[in-house]
Amino acid sequence: SFNLQYGTNYIAVMPTNLYGPNDNFHLENSHVLPAMIRKIHLAKCLNEGDWEAVRKDIGLRPVSVVCDGVKRVVDAASAEADILDVLAHYGITPEAVTLWGTGKPLREFLWSEEMADASVHVLLNVDFKDTYAPGERDIRNCHINVGTGKELTIREVAEKIMAEIGFKGELRWDASKPDGTMRKLTDVTKLHRLGWHHTVEIDEGVHRLYEWYLKGICINHQGH
Repeated sequence: SFNLQYGTNYIAVMPTNLYGPNDNFHLENSHVLPAMIRKIHLAKCLNEGDWEAVRKDIGLRPVSVVCDGVKRVVDAASAEADILDVLAHYGITPEAVTLWGTGKPLREFLWSEEMADASVHVLLNVDFKDTYAPGERDIRNCHINVGTGKELTIREVAEKIMAEIGFKGELRWDASKPDGTMRKLTDVTKLHRLGWHHTVEIDEGVHRLYEWYLKGICINHQGH
């Protein structure tokens, strides 16, 4: 409306689910993909009895849980029994990782640095007039979706992460917990028409993010 009335050249870009470096790996309020990476990583460490790796992880990002109104926090200095108890609250055990829902919801994921690249592409190459059809009288939905246009189930993402991390335990689902919205695929036809396509597919992205995660744990541990 501002563009139409005043001749400005603002463009709105709308991202899909993003993941990448500096993501949020908090076990309670993180994004779904980094949360799964951390849970499965910790389960693998427990499964292999690698307590040094477990303590490195929770030393960098302490884990807390509230039970009966009392907050419990475990970090690198906590007793093994306390760590096992708190991690189990989040479905993390040596034998299995339990995730919320059925694993059936479909999600689309875009590497965060590609969101930045797409934004710069739009900034440098696209004008407002390019976001709608020439001669269109009722101009609406002129934002630009930024995504891959590809979707996969949460279960498929979790299985890819299991394979990347190499966890040999079970992947379980707690169907008593909500699935959330079943589908969120974006239409990226406009973005493709304007000359931008993603290049990082989900398998490469999961590999990159897990490498970044491990590197961050090692660097911070050495710093301490």
